Amino acid sequence: MVYAVGAPALSVLLERTAKRTVLVAGLLLFVLANAAAALAPGYWFLMGARVAAALCAAVVASAAFATVAAGAPAGEQGRYLGVVTAGMTAALFSGVPLGSWLGGAFGWRATFWTIAAVGAVAAAGVLATAPAVPGSAPAPLRERLAPLRDRAVLRLVTVTFLAASGGLMFYTYLGAYTAEVAGGSYGLLSFALFLVGAAGLVGALSSGRATDAWGPRRSLRRVLAGHAFTLALAAGLVLSGIGNRYVLLAVIACWAVFAWALTPPVQGSILAAAGPAAGMTALSLNISGLYLGTGVAAAAGGALIGTLGVPCVPLAATVLVTLAFLLSPSAPRTKGPAGRAVGSNAVCA
Repeated sequence: MVYAVGAPALSVLLERTAKRTVLVAGLLLFVLANAAAALAPGYWFLMGARVAAALCAAVVASAAFATVAAGAPAGEQGRYLGVVTAGMTAALFSGVPLGSWLGGAFGWRATFWTIAAVGAVAAAGVLATAPAVPGSAPAPLRERLAPLRDRAVLRLVTVTFLAASGGLMFYTYLGAYTAEVAGGSYGLLSFALFLVGAAGLVGALSSGRATDAWGPRRSLRRVLAGHAFTLALAAGLVLSGIGNRYVLLAVIACWAVFAWALTPPVQGSILAAAGPAAGMTALSLNISGLYLGTGVAAAAGGALIGTLGVPCVPLAATVLVTLAFLLSPSAPRTKGPAGRAVGSNAVCA
Protein backbone atom coordinates (compact mmCIF):
# COMPACT_ATOMS: atom_id res chain seq x y z
CA MET A 1 0.00 0.00 0.00
CA VAL A 2 2.83 2.40 0.83
CA TYR A 3 4.51 1.61 -2.49
CA ALA A 4 1.28 2.13 -4.43
CA VAL A 5 0.36 5.43 -2.75
CA GLY A 6 3.90 6.76 -2.37
CA ALA A 7 4.99 6.35 -5.97
CA PRO A 8 2.78 9.07 -7.54
CA ALA A 9 3.00 11.43 -4.55
CA LEU A 10 6.82 11.44 -4.44
CA SER A 11 7.12 11.50 -8.23
CA VAL A 12 5.19 14.78 -8.36
CA LEU A 13 7.59 16.29 -5.82
CA LEU A 14 10.70 15.03 -7.62
CA GLU A 15 9.63 15.51 -11.26
CA ARG A 16 11.92 18.54 -11.69
CA THR A 17 14.99 16.87 -10.14
CA ALA A 18 17.63 15.31 -12.39
CA LYS A 19 16.81 11.61 -12.76
CA ARG A 20 20.30 10.34 -11.89
CA THR A 21 20.20 12.35 -8.67
CA VAL A 22 16.82 10.85 -7.81
CA LEU A 23 18.08 7.33 -8.55
CA VAL A 24 21.28 7.62 -6.52
CA ALA A 25 19.64 9.39 -3.57
CA GLY A 26 16.75 6.93 -3.58
CA LEU A 27 19.11 3.94 -3.60
CA LEU A 28 21.27 5.34 -0.80
CA LEU A 29 18.21 5.95 1.38
CA PHE A 30 17.04 2.45 0.47
CA VAL A 31 20.39 1.13 1.78
CA LEU A 32 19.95 3.02 5.05
CA ALA A 33 16.36 1.79 5.44
CA ASN A 34 17.41 -1.84 5.03
CA ALA A 35 20.36 -1.41 7.38
CA ALA A 36 17.88 -0.03 9.93
CA ALA A 37 15.68 -3.08 9.33
CA ALA A 38 18.65 -5.36 9.99
CA LEU A 39 19.29 -3.58 13.29
CA ALA A 40 15.63 -3.35 14.32
CA PRO A 41 15.13 -3.98 18.07
CA GLY A 42 11.44 -4.77 17.67
CA TYR A 43 8.52 -5.24 15.32
CA TRP A 44 7.33 -1.64 14.94
CA PHE A 45 10.84 -0.34 14.31
CA LEU A 46 11.18 -3.01 11.62
CA MET A 47 7.83 -2.03 10.13
CA GLY A 48 8.88 1.63 10.00
CA ALA A 49 12.09 0.67 8.22
CA ARG A 50 10.13 -1.40 5.70
CA VAL A 51 7.80 1.55 5.02
CA ALA A 52 10.81 3.80 4.39
CA ALA A 53 12.32 1.19 2.07
CA ALA A 54 9.04 0.94 0.15
CA LEU A 55 8.96 4.71 -0.41
CA CYS A 56 12.54 4.64 -1.69
CA ALA A 57 11.81 1.70 -3.98
CA ALA A 58 8.77 3.49 -5.41
CA VAL A 59 10.88 6.54 -6.29
CA VAL A 60 13.69 4.46 -7.79
CA ALA A 61 11.34 2.39 -9.98
CA SER A 62 9.57 5.47 -11.35
CA ALA A 63 12.84 7.30 -12.01
CA ALA A 64 14.38 4.23 -13.66
CA PHE A 65 11.59 3.88 -16.21
CA ALA A 66 11.56 7.64 -16.85
CA THR A 67 15.35 7.65 -17.35
CA VAL A 68 15.25 4.76 -19.78
CA ALA A 69 12.35 6.22 -21.76
CA ALA A 70 14.01 9.64 -22.08
CA GLY A 71 17.51 8.30 -22.80
CA ALA A 72 16.62 5.57 -25.29
CA PRO A 73 17.76 6.08 -28.90
CA ALA A 74 15.08 6.97 -31.43
CA GLY A 75 13.02 3.94 -32.38
CA GLU A 76 14.31 1.78 -29.50
CA GLN A 77 12.31 3.00 -26.51
CA GLY A 78 10.31 -0.22 -26.28
CA ARG A 79 13.42 -2.40 -26.31
CA TYR A 80 15.00 -0.36 -23.52
CA LEU A 81 11.84 -0.52 -21.41
CA GLY A 82 11.82 -4.26 -22.05
CA VAL A 83 15.34 -4.61 -20.64
CA VAL A 84 14.35 -2.81 -17.43
CA THR A 85 11.25 -5.00 -17.16
CA ALA A 86 13.42 -8.09 -17.64
CA GLY A 87 15.65 -6.89 -14.80
CA MET A 88 12.66 -6.54 -12.50
CA THR A 89 11.42 -9.98 -13.56
CA ALA A 90 14.81 -11.56 -12.86
CA ALA A 91 14.88 -9.84 -9.46
CA LEU A 92 11.47 -11.24 -8.57
CA PHE A 93 12.42 -14.82 -9.34
CA SER A 94 15.93 -14.69 -7.86
CA GLY A 95 15.60 -12.31 -4.91
CA VAL A 96 12.69 -14.02 -3.13
CA PRO A 97 14.21 -17.53 -2.98
CA LEU A 98 17.69 -16.13 -2.23
CA GLY A 99 16.33 -13.98 0.60
CA SER A 100 14.42 -16.94 2.00
CA TRP A 101 17.53 -19.12 1.92
CA LEU A 102 19.67 -16.46 3.62
CA GLY A 103 17.06 -15.98 6.32
CA GLY A 104 16.87 -19.69 6.97
CA ALA A 105 20.62 -20.23 6.97
CA PHE A 106 21.88 -17.12 8.78
CA GLY A 107 18.81 -15.47 10.30
CA TRP A 108 16.44 -12.85 8.92
CA ARG A 109 18.80 -9.96 9.67
CA ALA A 110 21.28 -11.38 7.15
CA THR A 111 18.66 -10.96 4.42
CA PHE A 112 18.36 -7.22 5.09
CA TRP A 113 22.13 -6.76 5.27
CA THR A 114 22.39 -8.43 1.87
CA ILE A 115 19.69 -6.19 0.42
CA ALA A 116 21.54 -3.14 1.76
CA ALA A 117 24.79 -4.34 0.17
CA VAL A 118 23.12 -4.94 -3.19
CA GLY A 119 21.53 -1.48 -2.98
CA ALA A 120 24.94 0.10 -2.36
CA VAL A 121 26.41 -1.65 -5.40
CA ALA A 122 23.44 -0.50 -7.48
CA ALA A 123 23.88 3.12 -6.32
CA ALA A 124 27.56 3.05 -7.29
CA GLY A 125 26.69 1.56 -10.67
CA VAL A 126 24.02 4.15 -11.38
CA LEU A 127 26.33 6.99 -10.34
CA ALA A 128 29.05 5.74 -12.67
CA THR A 129 27.02 4.74 -15.71
CA ALA A 130 23.52 6.27 -15.76
CA PRO A 131 22.90 8.91 -18.44
CA ALA A 132 22.42 12.50 -17.34
CA VAL A 133 18.68 13.01 -17.83
CA PRO A 134 17.52 16.40 -16.56
CA GLY A 135 14.33 16.89 -14.60
CA SER A 136 11.26 18.41 -16.15
CA ALA A 137 11.18 22.13 -16.84
CA PRO A 138 9.70 24.30 -14.08
CA ALA A 139 5.93 24.14 -14.20
CA PRO A 140 3.01 24.97 -11.91
CA LEU A 141 1.87 22.20 -9.58
CA ARG A 142 -1.42 21.97 -11.48
CA GLU A 143 0.48 21.12 -14.65
CA ARG A 144 2.65 18.54 -12.89
CA LEU A 145 -0.50 16.93 -11.50
CA ALA A 146 -2.03 16.74 -14.97
CA PRO A 147 -1.67 12.92 -15.27
CA LEU A 148 -3.96 12.52 -12.24
CA ARG A 149 -6.85 13.93 -14.26
CA ASP A 150 -5.76 12.87 -17.76
CA ARG A 151 -8.39 10.40 -18.99
CA ALA A 152 -6.01 8.72 -21.43
CA VAL A 153 -3.43 8.11 -18.69
CA LEU A 154 -6.03 6.95 -16.15
CA ARG A 155 -7.53 4.61 -18.75
CA LEU A 156 -4.16 2.93 -19.26
CA VAL A 157 -3.57 2.74 -15.50
CA THR A 158 -6.92 0.97 -15.21
CA VAL A 159 -5.81 -1.44 -17.95
CA THR A 160 -2.70 -2.20 -15.90
CA PHE A 161 -4.79 -2.68 -12.75
CA LEU A 162 -7.15 -5.15 -14.44
CA ALA A 163 -4.36 -7.06 -16.19
CA ALA A 164 -2.32 -7.25 -12.99
CA SER A 165 -5.35 -8.37 -11.00
CA GLY A 166 -5.97 -11.22 -13.44
CA GLY A 167 -2.43 -12.28 -14.23
CA LEU A 168 -1.10 -12.07 -10.68
CA MET A 169 -4.17 -13.83 -9.31
CA PHE A 170 -3.19 -16.84 -11.41
CA TYR A 171 0.48 -16.52 -10.43
CA THR A 172 -0.23 -16.10 -6.71
CA TYR A 173 -2.16 -19.37 -6.62
CA LEU A 174 -0.06 -21.23 -9.16
CA GLY A 175 0.82 -23.82 -6.50
CA ALA A 176 -2.85 -24.60 -5.84
CA TYR A 177 -3.56 -24.66 -9.58
CA THR A 178 -0.66 -27.00 -10.32
CA ALA A 179 -1.77 -29.37 -7.55
CA GLU A 180 -5.35 -29.32 -8.87
CA VAL A 181 -4.29 -30.20 -12.43
CA ALA A 182 -1.43 -32.64 -11.89
CA GLY A 183 -1.44 -33.53 -8.21
CA GLY A 184 0.72 -32.18 -5.40
CA SER A 185 4.42 -32.25 -6.21
CA TYR A 186 7.03 -29.87 -4.80
CA GLY A 187 9.41 -30.69 -7.65
CA LEU A 188 6.77 -29.93 -10.28
CA LEU A 189 5.87 -26.60 -8.66
CA SER A 190 9.54 -25.61 -8.34
CA PHE A 191 10.11 -26.31 -12.02
CA ALA A 192 6.91 -24.47 -12.95
CA LEU A 193 8.11 -21.38 -11.04
CA PHE A 194 11.48 -21.60 -12.76
CA LEU A 195 9.69 -21.88 -16.10
CA VAL A 196 7.61 -18.79 -15.31
CA GLY A 197 10.80 -16.83 -14.65
CA ALA A 198 12.55 -17.98 -17.84
CA ALA A 199 9.48 -17.47 -20.04
CA GLY A 200 8.79 -14.12 -18.36
CA LEU A 201 12.26 -12.87 -19.33
CA VAL A 202 11.63 -13.93 -22.93
CA GLY A 203 8.27 -12.18 -22.89
CA ALA A 204 9.64 -8.92 -21.47
CA LEU A 205 12.51 -8.69 -23.95
CA SER A 206 10.42 -9.76 -26.96
CA SER A 207 7.67 -7.35 -26.02
CA GLY A 208 10.12 -4.45 -25.98
CA ARG A 209 11.19 -5.17 -29.54
CA ALA A 210 7.59 -5.69 -30.64
CA THR A 211 6.67 -2.33 -29.13
CA ASP A 212 9.29 -0.62 -31.28
CA ALA A 213 8.16 -2.49 -34.39
CA TRP A 214 4.38 -2.15 -34.04
CA GLY A 215 3.98 0.83 -31.73
CA PRO A 216 2.91 0.66 -28.08
CA ARG A 217 -0.85 0.61 -28.51
CA ARG A 218 -0.94 -2.15 -31.12
CA SER A 219 1.54 -4.18 -29.09
CA LEU A 220 -0.50 -3.65 -25.92
CA ARG A 221 -3.67 -5.01 -27.48
CA ARG A 222 -1.86 -8.06 -28.86
CA VAL A 223 -0.23 -8.79 -25.51
CA LEU A 224 -3.54 -8.50 -23.67
CA ALA A 225 -5.29 -10.70 -26.24
CA GLY A 226 -2.59 -13.36 -25.87
CA HIS A 227 -2.72 -13.07 -22.08
CA ALA A 228 -6.49 -13.57 -21.99
CA PHE A 229 -6.28 -16.50 -24.43
CA THR A 230 -3.62 -18.35 -22.43
CA LEU A 231 -5.56 -17.85 -19.19
CA ALA A 232 -8.60 -19.30 -20.95
CA LEU A 233 -6.44 -22.29 -21.92
CA ALA A 234 -5.43 -22.65 -18.26
CA ALA A 235 -9.10 -22.60 -17.25
CA GLY A 236 -9.96 -25.18 -19.89
CA LEU A 237 -7.13 -27.42 -18.74
CA VAL A 238 -8.21 -27.53 -15.11
CA LEU A 239 -11.89 -28.02 -16.04
CA SER A 240 -11.17 -30.76 -18.58
CA GLY A 241 -9.57 -33.07 -16.05
CA ILE A 242 -6.48 -33.62 -18.23
CA GLY A 243 -3.72 -34.26 -15.71
CA ASN A 244 -0.78 -34.36 -18.11
CA ARG A 245 2.05 -32.40 -16.52
CA TYR A 246 3.72 -31.63 -19.84
CA VAL A 247 0.58 -29.97 -21.16
CA LEU A 248 0.36 -28.12 -17.86
CA LEU A 249 3.92 -26.80 -18.15
CA ALA A 250 3.38 -25.78 -21.80
CA VAL A 251 0.29 -23.75 -20.85
CA ILE A 252 2.09 -22.10 -17.92
CA ALA A 253 5.06 -21.18 -20.13
CA CYS A 254 2.84 -19.63 -22.81
CA TRP A 255 0.93 -17.68 -20.16
CA ALA A 256 4.15 -16.35 -18.59
CA VAL A 257 5.38 -14.99 -21.92
CA PHE A 258 2.29 -12.79 -22.29
CA ALA A 259 1.94 -11.96 -18.58
CA TRP A 260 5.41 -10.43 -18.35
CA ALA A 261 5.17 -8.79 -21.77
CA LEU A 262 2.73 -6.16 -20.47
CA THR A 263 5.09 -3.49 -19.13
CA PRO A 264 6.92 -2.20 -22.26
CA PRO A 265 3.81 -1.46 -24.36
CA VAL A 266 1.73 -0.09 -21.49
CA GLN A 267 4.59 2.11 -20.27
CA GLY A 268 5.21 3.33 -23.81
CA SER A 269 1.51 4.11 -24.24
CA ILE A 270 1.40 6.02 -20.95
CA LEU A 271 4.50 8.06 -21.80
CA ALA A 272 3.03 8.98 -25.17
CA ALA A 273 -0.24 10.02 -23.53
CA ALA A 274 1.33 12.03 -20.68
CA GLY A 275 4.16 13.75 -22.54
CA PRO A 276 7.73 14.33 -21.33
CA ALA A 277 6.91 16.98 -18.71
CA ALA A 278 4.92 14.57 -16.54
CA GLY A 279 6.41 11.24 -17.60
CA MET A 280 7.73 10.22 -14.19
CA THR A 281 4.42 11.04 -12.48
CA ALA A 282 2.44 9.12 -15.11
CA LEU A 283 4.71 6.08 -14.80
CA SER A 284 4.40 6.15 -11.03
CA LEU A 285 0.61 6.06 -11.40
CA ASN A 286 0.99 2.95 -13.51
CA ILE A 287 3.15 1.37 -10.79
CA SER A 288 0.36 2.15 -8.32
CA GLY A 289 -2.11 0.37 -10.59
CA LEU A 290 0.21 -2.63 -10.73
CA TYR A 291 0.62 -2.91 -6.96
CA LEU A 292 -3.05 -2.31 -6.21
CA GLY A 293 -3.82 -5.05 -8.72
CA THR A 294 -1.40 -7.33 -6.88
CA GLY A 295 -3.28 -6.81 -3.63
CA VAL A 296 -6.67 -7.38 -5.24
CA ALA A 297 -5.35 -10.51 -6.96
CA ALA A 298 -4.25 -12.09 -3.69
CA ALA A 299 -7.45 -11.24 -1.81
CA ALA A 300 -9.92 -12.10 -4.57
CA GLY A 301 -8.09 -15.31 -5.51
CA GLY A 302 -8.08 -16.50 -1.92
CA ALA A 303 -11.79 -15.77 -1.59
CA LEU A 304 -12.56 -17.67 -4.80
CA ILE A 305 -10.59 -20.72 -3.72
CA GLY A 306 -12.26 -20.70 -0.31
CA THR A 307 -15.78 -20.53 -1.73
CA LEU A 308 -15.85 -21.92 -5.29
CA GLY A 309 -12.61 -23.82 -5.69
CA VAL A 310 -9.34 -23.56 -7.62
CA PRO A 311 -10.85 -23.85 -11.15
CA CYS A 312 -12.54 -20.47 -10.68
CA VAL A 313 -9.19 -18.68 -10.36
CA PRO A 314 -8.13 -18.90 -14.04
CA LEU A 315 -11.74 -18.24 -15.08
CA ALA A 316 -11.89 -15.02 -13.05
CA ALA A 317 -8.42 -14.08 -14.26
CA THR A 318 -9.54 -14.53 -17.87
CA VAL A 319 -12.49 -12.19 -17.30
CA LEU A 320 -10.30 -9.50 -15.75
CA VAL A 321 -7.69 -9.58 -18.52
CA THR A 322 -10.42 -9.61 -21.17
CA LEU A 323 -11.85 -6.46 -19.58
CA ALA A 324 -8.36 -4.94 -19.76
CA PHE A 325 -8.22 -5.78 -23.47
CA LEU A 326 -11.64 -4.25 -24.12
CA LEU A 327 -10.63 -1.07 -22.26
CA SER A 328 -7.25 -0.70 -23.96
CA PRO A 329 -7.10 2.06 -26.60
CA SER A 330 -7.19 1.01 -30.22
CA ALA A 331 -4.02 1.28 -32.23
CA PRO A 332 -3.71 4.38 -34.44
CA ARG A 333 -4.48 3.81 -38.08
CA THR A 334 -1.30 5.53 -39.25
CA LYS A 335 1.13 2.95 -40.60
CA GLY A 336 4.72 2.94 -41.69
CA PRO A 337 8.01 4.02 -40.08
CA ALA A 338 6.89 7.58 -39.48
CA GLY A 339 3.78 6.46 -37.63
CA ARG A 340 5.78 4.06 -35.51
CA ALA A 341 8.27 6.75 -34.61
CA VAL A 342 5.51 9.00 -33.31
CA GLY A 343 3.78 6.17 -31.44
CA SER A 344 6.78 4.68 -29.67
CA ASN A 345 9.04 7.66 -29.14
CA ALA A 346 6.80 10.59 -28.33
CA VAL A 347 8.72 11.27 -25.12
CA CYS A 348 12.12 11.29 -26.81
CA ALA A 349 10.79 13.61 -29.51
